[in-house]
Amino acid sequence: MRVWLIDGQGNMLAERRGDDGLITAQQKGFSTILEGHLAAMGAPAALPVIICGMAGSRQGWLEAPYVTVPAPLTAILAGAARVPGQSRDIRIVPGLAQRLTDAPDVMRGEETQLAGAGLPARGRQLVCMPGTHSKWVLVEDGAVTGFGTWPTGELFSVLAAHSILRHSLGEHPKPVTSDNPFFRRWCETALGEGGDVTSRLFSIRAAGLLQDLKADDAAACLSGLLIGGEIASASRRHGAGAEPVVLIASGALAALYQAALGLAGLEVRAVDADEAVRAGLVEAARENGMIARIGVAR
Repeated sequence: MRVWLIDGQGNMLAERRGDDGLITAQQKGFSTILEGHLAAMGAPAALPVIICGMAGSRQGWLEAPYVTVPAPLTAILAGAARVPGQSRDIRIVPGLAQRLTDAPDVMRGEETQLAGAGLPARGRQLVCMPGTHSKWVLVEDGAVTGFGTWPTGELFSVLAAHSILRHSLGEHPKPVTSDNPFFRRWCETALGEGGDVTSRLFSIRAAGLLQDLKADDAAACLSGLLIGGEIASASRRHGAGAEPVVLIASGALAALYQAALGLAGLEVRAVDADEAVRAGLVEAARENGMIARIGVAR
């Protein structure tokens, strides 16, 4: 959970972060956790709150109904659902639903980052949003027209902990860096083969047995393979290359994707994910008539 205290101009006054995710909030109570963070930052009792992310899911605080794409970003933000029975005005931004028969998909939280990413009001933008479930989004003339999900982060975790590759990666491999030659080589392999990663996965295990591949380098191989596969697949589906890919990410993940997109020959415009979600929440607060000092959470 990330909570920011923000003034009416969008300036951050205070910030708190914690492990209060969906499961913890279900157990302790969403209101209890939120009020604890707000009190610690000295937020006034009447301060309105705007929230995005899994708090609006079916298992969350209040299910904020999905908005079906295509949909303008401003219209999405304006549809925030109000949480009943609270002493302060608390609203949750809705997620997005793609209801295509052959490509159903959903997102929550990323729509707010899109709104705060400073995308042009006109033209076509292809946005890459890495994470446990990476999103690739098409935005045209300020409206989300389509998107796809690649569960790259989740696949890495599952394969590293619950497949035969756990013997190659060990229990605690070091974080992968973008300059690791094994990351770059295996990313290039996945890109060159169009994203066909399943045929290469067992090679990581074989390289440990036959070529003395170390655990940290095996992790880099797996990361490069999965990220390269994602980029190859998403590029083919969404026609990447006609314009810069807008990369909304932070920290080490941003560096990995920036390097991988470069290996794919794609131009990148980088946007910090934390800055984007804060800006998007402020815009959502404006769209919902919240003024003056605004508390926001994700």
